[in-house]
Parts: sequence; structure tokens; C-alpha cells
Amino acid sequence: MKSPPSSSALSLFCILFAITISPSTAIISIQSSSAWIDLPNPSGFVTCVKSMSKYVYTPSNSSYNDIYAFSARNPRFLMPDANRLLPAVIVTPGAESEVQTVVICARRNDMQIRTRSGGHDFEGLSYSSTYTRPFVLLDMINLKSVIADPVTKTAVVQAGATLGEVYYWIYRASGLLGFPAGVWSTVGATGLICGGGYGPLRRKYGFAADNVIDARIVDVNGNILDRKAMGEDLFWAIRGGSCSSFGVILTWKLNLVDIPPKVTIFTVLREDRQTEIMYPFQTIAPVLPIEVDIRCRISTVVNFNTSTRPDGLAIQLGFTGAYLGSADDLFTIFSTRLPEIGFLRSDLVEVPWIEALMQSSFFPLFSSNYTPEDFLNRSFLADIPTKAKSDFVRSPLSVPAINGLWDKLLEVGAGETTVIFTPYGGVLDNYPESTIPFPNRAGTLFMIYARVLWVGNTTQKLEWIRSLHDYLTPYVSSNPRRAYYNYDDLDLGANPSTGIISNIAARRWGSSYFNQNFNRLIAIKTLVDPLNFFRHEQTVPPFSLIQDM
Repeated sequence: MKSPPSSSALSLFCILFAITISPSTAIISIQSSSAWIDLPNPSGFVTCVKSMSKYVYTPSNSSYNDIYAFSARNPRFLMPDANRLLPAVIVTPGAESEVQTVVICARRNDMQIRTRSGGHDFEGLSYSSTYTRPFVLLDMINLKSVIADPVTKTAVVQAGATLGEVYYWIYRASGLLGFPAGVWSTVGATGLICGGGYGPLRRKYGFAADNVIDARIVDVNGNILDRKAMGEDLFWAIRGGSCSSFGVILTWKLNLVDIPPKVTIFTVLREDRQTEIMYPFQTIAPVLPIEVDIRCRISTVVNFNTSTRPDGLAIQLGFTGAYLGSADDLFTIFSTRLPEIGFLRSDLVEVPWIEALMQSSFFPLFSSNYTPEDFLNRSFLADIPTKAKSDFVRSPLSVPAINGLWDKLLEVGAGETTVIFTPYGGVLDNYPESTIPFPNRAGTLFMIYARVLWVGNTTQKLEWIRSLHDYLTPYVSSNPRRAYYNYDDLDLGANPSTGIISNIAARRWGSSYFNQNFNRLIAIKTLVDPLNFFRHEQTVPPFSLIQDM
């Protein structure tokens, strides 16, 4: 293993890097190289946290497997062939001071930490490892309170809360307030915010990370810092730039936004004229009124009435979303702007916002008697084993490109793949790339999410999703090809398990997620965690002189 750079060298390069950091940032003291142990000591860690033993689980504990699996939301990493290292120790702290203890004891015993909020990490990196180095899983499941204040229109949310819990307690405080976040209720609010966090309110109110007022984080030294104490640079970094690179989030203070008493929701399916519908959709949807959320879910189905194939396989387009206004107004918008889809007035239904959220989280698929209280049930929705990828599109796909996409999707069986086009535009066009670490807003027409079910011959499924990614190369962003950090993808690259991380190598994946913002993230990491304690396959590395010059 290579030795870390000396304290004096790191101090020098922190100062050099500080030219990209605002003057308010405080440079913390840098640990000397003699503190670099690289001798993980799980038993020493367990001894160190013995005061909170009721929250500590090792593989010898009968509850270990259940605790580990409960929030592992991609079952792909629970399969025997996952080839993942499980945590040497799981800790589920019940108080903020215990999070501090975990960080301090982990550093003392050279045990790296992986922090799990909701467990929807696409590559399972928040709770498992591709490395062989023992680690601690810090599971925040017990720290999940949500306090919504309808007077100040704010909410204080602990790091372990899910989106469902956030939505439920906001609803209990006021049916006329919302938070701009995602659509799957078991997703962890913290993980979502840490990568940016888009949802049905994105075109009017921006991303989840744009609506964070304050945060509290445990830093590498075990200190609790709020926005004032951490400084504006670290506060910028944790809102879309990978929180797990910089510390452990404890709470968020969120800005809540106004929602009308009724909104309009819709879901329509089309299995003919797919190209005729999709070609104009790419450029019209991003310029619709900012109150309109519409997404297109593309999948494969068996329908011998519409398919010309012997196997009956066909492309199905599903248009779904919500409008912050009346059904009559939305019908006028769709009839004049997107007539190709052929919306009927009866397709548009006015409901309270909480019902729109339950529908967008697919509650009707899991129960005919669902209620808002199901947002509190972390087992209500099914978990699906997948491999996924993401892209951002700045110019519309041509008709031949769209037809080629249909051909590509028809290479796999019915229901085995889903591709979603999520239009941007609206207020997102007003955000420069540097507003938060997530850069892909102004100039983006839509984001592409593509997944394949991890069933059957998984080797073939992996080859296929990679071939789909290759097919899209000429039609999506380039130099760098953009990807969404919350849809993390190890095909883009990974940090080594030990030693100094080459910044040049890390930019292979870091530039895809953050573009030029990755340079600022490296600078901030160098200041707040210079010895890279908070580290996994795709955490931001500190500045490295040795391998990059």
C-alpha cells in the first residue's frame, strides 16, 4: 500500500485548492501520516461502542441477516451470486450522539463506514462492498422523525426518514404543502437529496436539494456541524454532491412549497403510433407550463392485436404525471400541444396532492384499500432486482434513432425492461450548472432512466443493458457523457479499495456525474476529509499530487 502524503504536503495543496473555495471555508487541521493505520479492527470497534450494544449487530447475532436485508432495496445484492462483502458490524443508532460515537470508534479502529438511509442505492454501495476490506454499516433507520411546521412552511427531517414518511407528516400538518422530491415512497430522503433529487414538482420548484435550508452533519472528527459551522462550501457539496464523501447527515431543514387543494393526475397507455407520438414529445414536453409534470414510461408487452411480430411483443408507451391545476385546463394544454397522444377529458382526474403521491408511488398495484398511513409502511412496496443506467439528452432523437430504440427494447422479453423519459424545462432552465453539484438542468431536454430486470440469465441481461447504453451513445450528452449520481453505475468506474486515489482516474466517473463541479468537490473533500476516511467505490477523493503530476 502506498503511504499517504505528509501533513505539510496536504496543507500546501489544501491552500492551493482553496482558490476555488469561498473565503468563508475554514481549513481544518490535517491528521498526520502516522495516524494512517490500515489495519481494520472489527472486534476493537465493537468494544469501543459497547455502551450502545443493543444497537450493534455482528454476523453471530441472530438478527443480523434480518437487519441487513430489511433495507436492501435492490434484491440483486441479496442473491448468492452478488459477490459482495457484507458489513462486519451493523449499527442502528437511536440518538445523534451515538452516530458521533460510531464515527469516532470507526476511525480509532480503522473501520470505514457505509451509511444507509433508505437503502435504494442502485449499486448497493450504501450497505455492501466490492472490496475485501471489513466495514461498518451505519443504518440510520431509527433516526426518522419528521416535524413539519405549516406556519413557517418548513420541515425538519432526520436522516433515516423515507420519502413516504416525509410526505405523510407534511400531509398531516397541511394538505396544501408539499416537498419537491421523488415518487417511490420507500426511497430514503437523505440519499435522494444527496444526489440532487428530482420529482413531479421539479419543473415548478426545482429539485429536493434546491429546497434545503439547513443541515446538520457529523464530520470526520465526530463533530456536529450545522450550515453556519460547516460553511457554505460543504453545505453546497452535500446538496447533490454525495453526502457519504463528506460525513454522516443527521438532519435536514427543508423548504415546503404551496400546493393547490386539488391537482390533476393521469395515466394513459399507447401501443400504436409510438414513433409518431414520441418524436414531438421530446421537444414539446420541456416547454409546457411549469405546473405540468409528464413522463413517458416505455416498456415491452405482449399484445397480438397491435404487434406484427410472431411472439406478439410490442412497445407500450405509458404517459403519467400531475398538473398543479384543473383537469379542464390540462385537457386544453394537452389537446393543443400534444395532440398526438390523444388524451381524453376522462383520462384526467382531480385529486388531493396526497392521493397524487400515492398514485405515483404505485400504491394501487399493491392494495385496493391503500391509505396515507401506508406511507409509513416500509414493506408496502415490492423491491425489484435490477441493473440500471441513466443519460441526459440535449437534442431530440431522430425518427430513425427512435425506431432503432424500439428494436433494441424488443430484444428482451415482455416486462423485462423499462425506459423512462423525464422532461426537464420550466424553472430548471434557470439553474446554472454550478448552482448545486448536480449540473444537468439548463439545456437538458429530458433524462433517460433505463433498467433491466435481474432475472433469468443475468450475464445476458448485463450485456444487453450495456448494449442499450452503447446504442444511445450518439444521441445523448457527450464530453463528458452525463449520468445521475443517484442512479450510480459501477460501469463508469470505481475507486481502489486502499491507497491514494488518482484524481485523473476518479474523473472517469466523477465528471459523468458532476461535470466541472467535480473539481470543486475534490477541493472541498481535501479540506474536510484529507485522509479520505469516508470512502467507497464512488466517493469523491481528496486532491492527489502523487499520482496526478
